[in-house]
Amino acid sequence: MIKYLIVLCLLISGCNLLQGESSQYRPSVFPVLTAVGYAPIDRQPAELRSEQILMAMESSKILAYRELAEQVYGLQLNSSTAVRDWSMKSSDTKILVSGLIKGARVVKTYPVDGFYVTELELDYKLVWDLYEQSESPQQNSILVIEPVQNF
Repeated sequence: MIKYLIVLCLLISGCNLLQGESSQYRPSVFPVLTAVGYAPIDRQPAELRSEQILMAMESSKILAYRELAEQVYGLQLNSSTAVRDWSMKSSDTKILVSGLIKGARVVKTYPVDGFYVTELELDYKLVWDLYEQSESPQQNSILVIEPVQNF
């Protein structure tokens, strides 16, 4: 009886292998997320104005990426409040964002009113395509380079 049960299980699982790969779901609409990062130029720890601008550029880009990560992955909040004698003595909130952003592009970067601004865009169609490529890389691709023929 146990032999028949094992054979039946193998036959059932074998039928699934013969069906091949199932088609993966692909959304019909992909959202495009946008994020903006701001950094004050004068608050950058540099002596030269050109260095302050470069540091503000980098800071605004990092802050824009952080905003994208917040939109994609959300925020982890840890908060504590101490109350004694019916009054609040202390309140502490910590926020953590963590994630990997692939495929974002800088739309625009510019100074305005003492701040440096970076605008980012994350197109989920591109993210989807990157994910599909990483899951099933093309291993049979062959690059053929032909010599240029004389005219």
